[in-house]
Amino acid sequence: MVRKMFLILFSTALMSILLFACSNQKTEDVSSTRPFTDYKGHEVNIPVSPKRIIFWGETYSDLLAIDVNVVGAGFSWIKGFIFEDKVKNVEDLGLPINLEKVLELNPDIIITGSTDEKEYEQLSKIAPTLMFDTFEQLDKRMLIIGDIVGKKKEAEQWLAQYQEKTDEMWEKLKKAGVQPGETATVLTFYPGDRLFVMARTGLSQVLYQQGGFAPTGKIQELLDENSGFKEISTELLPEYAGERIFILTPVDEEARRSTDDLMKNKLWSNLPAVQKGHVYTIDILKSGSDALTREWLAEQIPNLLTK
Repeated sequence: MVRKMFLILFSTALMSILLFACSNQKTEDVSSTRPFTDYKGHEVNIPVSPKRIIFWGETYSDLLAIDVNVVGAGFSWIKGFIFEDKVKNVEDLGLPINLEKVLELNPDIIITGSTDEKEYEQLSKIAPTLMFDTFEQLDKRMLIIGDIVGKKKEAEQWLAQYQEKTDEMWEKLKKAGVQPGETATVLTFYPGDRLFVMARTGLSQVLYQQGGFAPTGKIQELLDENSGFKEISTELLPEYAGERIFILTPVDEEARRSTDDLMKNKLWSNLPAVQKGHVYTIDILKSGSDALTREWLAEQIPNLLTK
């Protein structure tokens, strides 16, 4: 009888513990998410500390800079970039994003640089999904991504270190003869003989920092419109060309030929920057606005101007 009573009491106690644990787990599950509104206005409940993160966009190394593990990404923004060798155990989700692969990875959160609402709807059925502005200025962008993945403090620390590096860069450039208020332009060709001027994206973000190079009037208009870039005709180039011109060398062979043809053009040779020898070339894959490329550029840009 004593043994039977003991078993009954033990079972009752065990059940109470399990019920308490389940209740406590439910409370933890509720408190482990929080509301977040992305830059396109989607209100989403996201994990406080996501572990399985998908990032699909052109600023992948923002996450590498603050030591965030990613399970899936778009390798179009990784292959050939300066940080490629640091990317380990990450699944390539392709371009456009492969929904089946996303589903297989069972993510806690999906962060996408795409603004396609139909695609967003499909992704949000798999996991909490945020649209992320990869064109946002680095100092704001790093704090946002740090907040999303629960590493805002690390993002603040990285930005402080990066600021020191950019301060050193501008000091070197001043010694190299760069004058306050000098204008700069970033150009590149795409296949189809399409010439683009960069505004809110890539290398331009580095050049148009406070105390750095200034955009020309036409490029300032693009910045005011929050435009990342604009296609222009060759005839309009003198209106956009600054006192320094940076050419992003394309990957595509046809676009490379277009670049060579431009440099043989009389209109090109008459530009003041060309006549003064203030033209510099950078591999387009090494000219991004992502965190680790920005660090690399802070070291390389002074070298370009002092060759």
